[in-house]
Amino acid sequence: MAKISPVSIKYMIHASLVAEGALEKPDVIGALFGQTEGLLGADLEMRDLQKEGKIGRIEVELDRHDKRTFGKIKIPTALDQSETTLIAAAVETIERVGPSDAQIEVEKIEDVRGSKRDYILERAKKLMGQIQGSSDSREISNKIKDSARIAGVQEYGKNKLAAGDLGGNEIFVVEGRADVLNLIRAGVKNVIGMNGTKLPEEIKELGKTKEITLFVDGDRGGKLGSCRRIFF
Repeated sequence: MAKISPVSIKYMIHASLVAEGALEKPDVIGALFGQTEGLLGADLEMRDLQKEGKIGRIEVELDRHDKRTFGKIKIPTALDQSETTLIAAAVETIERVGPSDAQIEVEKIEDVRGSKRDYILERAKKLMGQIQGSSDSREISNKIKDSARIAGVQEYGKNKLAAGDLGGNEIFVVEGRADVLNLIRAGVKNVIGMNGTKLPEEIKELGKTKEITLFVDGDRGGKLGSCRRIFF
């Protein structure tokens, strides 16, 4: 008899059983195969489907109360939705199990794949929270780009002014090294810092041959620095 792989299971038929007498598990299994035989045609014979691995191992749990037997039945299938519902409906037509009158009612048909997806999502969230010292590819890429840009900062002139690429005709002048780094991170490379509010001689010399734009803060020091643009 072929066994269905747990990975292949698509649906699980859950059914309840009530019988007017004492039953054993083989009685229930025999009724499921025997009394559904021929109902749905050759393609949906439960015995053949199990041999082909399209129906898995049927689980039966029985509990006796006085002379009656109550039970739970689970039928795993690798069939599609319509075929599974046909099997479930056929099971409900069983009126006798072993020597006793019985009634089987399908309680639900579970989409096992949906349950697996829910588990995978929840488990993935927990595992994500447990990852230590990890960085996603975007974060790593940004760090590499940032490092490359910072590496482009040079020291210019005798005052060792922080500067980017000063080869063009236009230069942005900012107050300090931190401002230079911020502009370079933003992709603006033609920048140089004054290292304070006093205008260095190096920038005065650059102003003779290049167009200079002054970027300063709105505080007192920035205003004083902006007043010195007359040197350009």
